[in-house]
Amino acid sequence: MQANTWFITGISSGFGYEMTKLLLAAGKTVIGTVRRTDSVKELIKAYPQTLDCQILDVTDVPAIKRVVSHSFERHGTIDVIVSNAGYGLFGAVEELSDEEINEIIATNLLGSIQVIKTALPYLRKQGHGRIIQMSTYGAQVAFAANSMYHATKFGIEGFCEALAQEVLPFGIGVTMVEPGGARTQFRYGSAKVAKLMPEYAHCHQFLNMLDPAKGLAPGDPVKMAERIIESVAVEPAPLRMMLGSQALRATIERLQKRLADYENQAELAASTDYPAGQ
Repeated sequence: MQANTWFITGISSGFGYEMTKLLLAAGKTVIGTVRRTDSVKELIKAYPQTLDCQILDVTDVPAIKRVVSHSFERHGTIDVIVSNAGYGLFGAVEELSDEEINEIIATNLLGSIQVIKTALPYLRKQGHGRIIQMSTYGAQVAFAANSMYHATKFGIEGFCEALAQEVLPFGIGVTMVEPGGARTQFRYGSAKVAKLMPEYAHCHQFLNMLDPAKGLAPGDPVKMAERIIESVAVEPAPLRMMLGSQALRATIERLQKRLADYENQAELAASTDYPAGQ
């Protein structure tokens, strides 16, 4: 598929920023959303014709509908939708405030769903498109003090797995990107931490992960962005794409354990069926 025009949420930092830089340098058009333009001023100046920067808070559903609809109407065809906007929230369940819980669900889960849902009629009518949902290996592997981040990513992956089946007849592919730890602002800038309680000190190892002085993440965000862009040329669209060898190992180990747990329940599961023939 020729992917000349991309719509990417959250281009101010992280994978969204790296993808936007690479795509613009390759002569592609990017409609990129930000909450503030400060961090992308240089890109706006360097690519006035091919970067269409839009202000958007993905927790504002009417604004999502307005920006996505305007983008299709202005550009005619958008080949790739990248649902990237999101952030991490760290803290044990009891440490999280109601506001923190509601905000991350509104951003990471509901915002992603609404961006994709709003784009679907346009993608369906144009007869092609690729939807890329930025996820994480944390949609497969859960850690203490990450409950709400995992909740949003486990949730969006269930949504996307069903969505992929619904839109396949229309020439629309869906890919969930599952990166491991990378050297982006997700860890070293935008991550939010709850008001921690001493009772949950045994869950606070994540503080080391957020401190660059304690060691940097292994993932190269530029290389990851390159692999994401390259995936659009792969047919059929890969449903999931894992980035990072450490993340892949951890995911395989967790899935193997999960599968063994299910296989050990064969007798239990069968015990709740009606007898054969009834």
